Amino acid sequence: MSATTIRHPAVAGRFYPGDPETLLQEVRDYTTQSPRAAVPAFGCIAPHAGYIYSGHVAGAVFESIEVPPACVVLCPNHTGMGRPLAINSEGTWETPLGSIPIDHRLAGILQRRCPELEEDSAAHRSEHAAEVELPFLQVRQAKLSFVPIALGTAQFEKLEQLGLALAAAIEEYAARVLIVASSDMNHYESDAATRVKDSAAIEPILKLDARGLYDVVTRQKVSMCGFGPAIAMLTAAKKLGATRAELVKYATSGDISGDRDLVVGYAGIIVPI
Repeated sequence: MSATTIRHPAVAGRFYPGDPETLLQEVRDYTTQSPRAAVPAFGCIAPHAGYIYSGHVAGAVFESIEVPPACVVLCPNHTGMGRPLAINSEGTWETPLGSIPIDHRLAGILQRRCPELEEDSAAHRSEHAAEVELPFLQVRQAKLSFVPIALGTAQFEKLEQLGLALAAAIEEYAARVLIVASSDMNHYESDAATRVKDSAAIEPILKLDARGLYDVVTRQKVSMCGFGPAIAMLTAAKKLGATRAELVKYATSGDISGDRDLVVGYAGIIVPI
């Protein structure tokens, strides 16, 4: 990407409203559900389904934490396009709420700390999982800049290395950075089965146990699409000094649709400073 490259929305009008006023009101509604005060955080896990299903969970996450001007948004690669560790380091991303610049300095530090991060717009062009988090971040932080990273690898060692590089880069950056891990939980099983599997995956997350999460997901066949982003975020947060995580909200798509036969799970988790 060049500094003039603009990444236009891929799923506005589908996953979330394409009209700016409607979108703004919807995000505000989702982020004013609780009277609790927002706290600074190393990172979070937020879902990325259509807002009608998971917006209330994502909103509970972002209203619970202070969003600093700099964020890293880690997402899974659903499309299969591009490199396994794909970063955008220059340009801007558009949403109906306006432009968000890439934090070029932070991206550069990350690339130096993790040489396997490759510049790749193809992995991001049609991917929804980072995009759907951005309106929440924009509403919570007017001076937002960010670095998007799409992960197409399931190798624990690579995810752990990325997490350690994130921690080192944030320390070098010398300002607060929020790491957003974009992920839904178990997919397309019954509500009952999904809640059991999701509970098993959430347990190691709350212990900041990245390896434990990997083992649960792989051994118990939990179809958590963003376990890679979660592993990298947890690794970075723990390295930076995190001692706990908190589940702020859990739901399934069945809570909205009423269909309990095939659901997707959504967990909203924060890692406070």
